[in-house]
Amino acid sequence: MGLTGSSSGLHAVDNGLIIKKQSDKDKIIALAGNPNVGKSTVFNELTGMNQHTGNWPGKTVANAVGTCIFNNTTYHLVDIPGTYSLMSHSAEEEVARDFICFGGADAVIVVCDATCLERNMNLVLQTAEICDKVIVCINLMDEAKKKNITIDLDGISKELGLPVVGVTARDGKGLDTLMATVEKALKADTKPTKVKYIRPIEDALESITPVVTKAVLKKINSRWLSLKLLEGDTALINLVNDCLNINLLENSNISIALEKAKKKLYENNITDSILKDRIVACLVLTAEGVCADTVVYDKNKYNSKDRKLDQILTGKLTGYPIMLALLSVIFWITLTGANYPSELLATGLFWIEDRLVELFIFIGAPTFLYEMLVFGVYRVLAWVVSVMLPPMAIFFPLFTLLEDSGYLPRVAFNLDKYFNKCNACGKQSLTMWMVDIRMQKEQKIRLSQWI
Repeated sequence: MGLTGSSSGLHAVDNGLIIKKQSDKDKIIALAGNPNVGKSTVFNELTGMNQHTGNWPGKTVANAVGTCIFNNTTYHLVDIPGTYSLMSHSAEEEVARDFICFGGADAVIVVCDATCLERNMNLVLQTAEICDKVIVCINLMDEAKKKNITIDLDGISKELGLPVVGVTARDGKGLDTLMATVEKALKADTKPTKVKYIRPIEDALESITPVVTKAVLKKINSRWLSLKLLEGDTALINLVNDCLNINLLENSNISIALEKAKKKLYENNITDSILKDRIVACLVLTAEGVCADTVVYDKNKYNSKDRKLDQILTGKLTGYPIMLALLSVIFWITLTGANYPSELLATGLFWIEDRLVELFIFIGAPTFLYEMLVFGVYRVLAWVVSVMLPPMAIFFPLFTLLEDSGYLPRVAFNLDKYFNKCNACGKQSLTMWMVDIRMQKEQKIRLSQWI
């Protein structure tokens, strides 16, 4: 096979990375992709590491690192968190974007799902705006074949201006070709196809990009950075200032150009909030254009069942009642069903407590000692185990069933609009349910101790 993997010589620090290169020939490759596209499977196959793979959004919450040796060159692969975009609406998006921008990666492999390529193309386009060295890895080609989906890899490559490779990662098929393509791409002068925005946005970019280019000296893609300046992404701007040791907003030329650019947008009735919507719309339209003639399938039969379910589970009239009813049932099963094993555990653990007290008295231990150990340490531990363990053992399997059925992403979609008003995203609703269960059980612990 020509490639081997290991995890030597690498370690992580918080969400950033310190990568020890053994020589100047070593290369750092970022591995990006949407959740559930098999990104971690690609990583494991290439590096030989047993990075646990999961099928829920946000599974990879930190950067996993490994090495792959191909044609006597060492590639340090960094498995960045799975994310749907790089617009920094969540922690995963922020970590992924920051590493692509400032992690020192020589190239980025974007792993896509062959069965829903158009949706994945959004991340490819955003990544190509930041980094020129992008390789598109289309995974799950076997699943696409089962669904009678035909993908023109060469056509997609021409549309994007990027190298495209089809693989089936779990069987190891196509990974040699992927690494050979990475090797070739690092030596080639790649110029990705730019996303075409509507005329007012393009005019604004044309007026500010040359000034930004002079300020950053090609250390970061100036067109993309100009777009973020127009959006007013203060977190990113501050990060750029720290990493490049500059202050963009204090640069008089940039400030003047930015003011003129925003004035052009306002003249076309494009406010700050509308601007982001227009940018997303252009990305989606570009993704649709890339896949329009290169991905062929029977639109009447493909995912018809899922579309019918979407109409019910995410509909305005039926989505919320079904969500509330289903979650209420799960909460009821969790809280009520946990009472029986909790009672059994409590009975058994407190029977052991009585025996421990008798043992300490029998051996003549000081009163303060066994009261501290038994009534203090052991009793608290017993309460926590008996009250918290059963609901968690019930709740998480039920939660897994909801995820495997595809319902949790639909819940996140339903609530995304309202969470956005709180500067959050719909995915965080899933965490809130877990917190709610835990708080209810903690209240039960405190009530039980009070009684």
